[in-house]
Amino acid sequence: MPQFRLSEAARLLGVSDDTVRRWVRAGQLTATDDAAGRKVVDGAQLAGFARAQAVGLEDPSAVGRSARNRFVGLVTEVIADKVMAQVELQCGAHRVVSLMSTEAVRELGLRPGVLAVAVVKATTVVVETPEGNR
Repeated sequence: MPQFRLSEAARLLGVSDDTVRRWVRAGQLTATDDAAGRKVVDGAQLAGFARAQAVGLEDPSAVGRSARNRFVGLVTEVIADKVMAQVELQCGAHRVVSLMSTEAVRELGLRPGVLAVAVVKATTVVVETPEGNR
């Protein structure tokens, strides 16, 4: 099972290293020592924690933004049958769902707790700016 050092977990969760250490001290996350004696968090536990902590912000429509095409996150769920699979990632506050072949899931080793990147290719990209910036 993948393990993440506390600093890596912090980056994936979008918080500081100190915040992750506080969560460990408070028992919200369980950290163990790896072979080198560094504190690590189990990937599957981190994926579940990321999902529980994810808070979608209300869209105020008053900020400039351009959708990003690459979303780095943790696999939180894989539902597969003989041919097709649904893979869910928690990318910060964003949930990304992909449908792919079960063969691709096996080849990529996708399972809860694995670090993955969702790459979105779209023919339409919406760019917005606040009304006062025109």
